[in-house]
Amino acid sequence: MKSKLTAACLILGTLFVSVAATAQEGDSDRSHPMTFVKDSAITTKIKAKLSGDKMSSLVKVHVDTDAHGVVVLSGHVHSMEQEQRAVQLAKDTEGVTAVRNDLTIKKDD
Repeated sequence: MKSKLTAACLILGTLFVSVAATAQEGDSDRSHPMTFVKDSAITTKIKAKLSGDKMSSLVKVHVDTDAHGVVVLSGHVHSMEQEQRAVQLAKDTEGVTAVRNDLTIKKDD
């Protein structure tokens, strides 16, 4: 009876360790929570700069930041000057490593 109980505990223990090890490996692929906070902070800083700028159409620019500090600007602006201004504001933000410009110029009809 004791040997069956010991064998069952040994088997369950072995299974539990392998499941715990697999769960540990799965978490190593996730981004660290501080990375998400950093990316959100960069995005927020850029959005604040865009909304504070005198060109009101820059508020319509969408900003996204990835885990490596690369900022993607998308949306519509009214002129090349506004496009360049949005890119420059993003580049001048602390923590930004690169800016990808997906903005399109759309004239008012």
